Amino acid sequence: MNKTGITSYDELYEKVSSYITDPEKLNLITKSYRFAFEYHLGEKRLTGEDYIIHPLNVAYILADVKADYETIASALLHEVMEEGRVTDEDLQEDFGESIASLVKSVTKINRLSFSGDNEAVIANHRKIIVGLSEDVRVIIIKLADRLHNMRTLWAIPEKSQKEKAKETLDVLTPIAHRLGMNKIKGELEDLSLRYYKPDVYFQIVEKLNQSKIERDALVVEMQRSVSELLTEHGIKHEIKGRAKSIYSIYKKMDKGKRFSDIYDIFALRVFVDTEQDCYQVLGIIHSKFKPIPKRFKDYIAMPKTNMYQSLHTTVFGLDGNLFEIQIRTYEMDQVAENGIASHWSYKENGSNVKASLQSEIEQKLQFFKSIIELREESSEDEFVKSVREDVFKDTIYVFTPKGDVVELPSGSTPIDFAYKVHSGVGDKMVGAIVNNNIVPLDYELKDNDIIKINTNKNSLGPNREWMNIAKTSQAKNKIRAFFNRIDKDEYVRLGEESLNKELRKRKITSSDFYSDEKISKLLEDFKCVDMIEIYNNIGNGKFTAIQIINDLYEENDTKEDIILRKTQDKEINLDNVKADVIVEGIDDIKVNIASCCKPIPGDRIVGYITKGYGITVHRMVCPNVESLNERIIDVRWNNTTTKKYPTTILVHASEEKNVLMDIIAKTSNSDISVESIKNIQTTDNHLYHITVLVDSTEKLIKFINDVNSIPNILDVERLIK
Repeated sequence: MNKTGITSYDELYEKVSSYITDPEKLNLITKSYRFAFEYHLGEKRLTGEDYIIHPLNVAYILADVKADYETIASALLHEVMEEGRVTDEDLQEDFGESIASLVKSVTKINRLSFSGDNEAVIANHRKIIVGLSEDVRVIIIKLADRLHNMRTLWAIPEKSQKEKAKETLDVLTPIAHRLGMNKIKGELEDLSLRYYKPDVYFQIVEKLNQSKIERDALVVEMQRSVSELLTEHGIKHEIKGRAKSIYSIYKKMDKGKRFSDIYDIFALRVFVDTEQDCYQVLGIIHSKFKPIPKRFKDYIAMPKTNMYQSLHTTVFGLDGNLFEIQIRTYEMDQVAENGIASHWSYKENGSNVKASLQSEIEQKLQFFKSIIELREESSEDEFVKSVREDVFKDTIYVFTPKGDVVELPSGSTPIDFAYKVHSGVGDKMVGAIVNNNIVPLDYELKDNDIIKINTNKNSLGPNREWMNIAKTSQAKNKIRAFFNRIDKDEYVRLGEESLNKELRKRKITSSDFYSDEKISKLLEDFKCVDMIEIYNNIGNGKFTAIQIINDLYEENDTKEDIILRKTQDKEINLDNVKADVIVEGIDDIKVNIASCCKPIPGDRIVGYITKGYGITVHRMVCPNVESLNERIIDVRWNNTTTKKYPTTILVHASEEKNVLMDIIAKTSNSDISVESIKNIQTTDNHLYHITVLVDSTEKLIKFINDVNSIPNILDVERLIK
């Protein structure tokens, strides 16, 4: 396929039908094309082409890597949900649940913005990967979608070209690498460099063109020499010259190498029928062409986790020129070029050539499993850090004493290895042996190390110092979790002791304080599951024993506590607000105000059609509706509203007894009523959760500005839950 792509469905059908033969599956693909054609009819791309050309080419890119029929159909349909004219239910009815789910997921990913600083990009890595862990085909479609867009990137402004190219290099090419989709990855990298650093790109292209005739002649001559050698030994084979990608040359030059020093510009790839042939070819080539020490890699015996298999060697070829030679079977080449996408082509054909592939797929893709583990075990900040440090960092491959392969980030230690194997191994570890030698726990592991962890069942657990030695977030999280369990027991003891001491000080009997009625009230007021959680929160400083007791005995309350209690959790009752909210095209329907974002007159709003409860009005910026298309309806505020509406602000203040009184005093000047106040955090500062009744955004803004002017107020913001 040339870079400009295909222009008709016939070309796609010819490609797809070369490996998908089931008439029902082919009919579904045709049905998907017709649906997409009708949907995009009349639309044009910035290139001037009919819009249908884009999904056609995305599908063709995927057919080129032999993706399954559901992926091809979803690629043709991947943009039909963008504007909300087609719903998830529509696609399920016409194409089935699996295709509808793929299209819906691709649509969600396409709505993500990758622009911003490095942390923002990495945060979006997380969003992509979470989608990836549900169905990897979503990302395969996304990669093909981006590849075709990169091929036509000339149609957008130069600034946007650079942003899109950088985004591709930062976010998508690392994922293509993880999936082993080298063909798509290589083209994405070259195109990204073409637009991100055009001067560098064309400088390399010019140098390649200047040496092309000489280089091609050398490759052809070496190819002929190797082919004759293998034929003499009766090895059935095929040899191709392999072009070094422009981006890979750029990366080596970026590390200080000169163009003339990049020896693997001269490269060959040898294809044979069997794994045994691969090793025979290697021996035959080495018998004539001297290999470079330490440049041999055996990825057949030790495949990469993305299923890549091949033998790599670099030899002194004709006239002393260095040649990198890759040796693999035809089947290995399919996986090397297309990666995980080839998994579905095996399924399509019902192939028994490699029956173990499907059973090994989960074992091979440790990447996806580690992502799911990270998501479950880490906070959001830790997760972002984990993705940056553990997933997109260079990896090493080490072994257990039984020969099992373990993948770790470069720089990992025996501590990281132990916790990768099992939490129990890490917690009971007392030492490590690497390659039959005792090593310290801060020893930096290397490729092919064989590691044995010594454990002691009587060990008291990890050392806190291990947190500074471990490299992976997974190990650090598990060490932290161990000490959190230990610390909690101590906090509970301290908290119970502190509470009982305060009870004795106030001469309150245990039978009175620990009555069922009072305990129920405490748990409800402080939102705790049981008294153990109350004790733990006192012990770690979140609450104080005085706060807990004051909650039950009002005579000891401070003035601030009394204000809080009188305004706490007061129920807000609103009559039907239909008169204040106009629903376009619909009369006589119940209208409710959303409790999550609490819109007020003056806010930009949308309506969500609920099942059985009329229309709920949300602010347009509410995260609960911003990604929805289904059941969204236009609504607007009446020019004259009749009621005040509740909304909530968060006031962050330094510790000051009169600050609450000052806040309430500001309401009298703003025609605002306070409905409830909660002091939801007491540490070094106070965080007040204040619900007010107000009839316009102008008055709310004035009130927020007034509160901000109070001494000791640190910050005021409006809340969306």
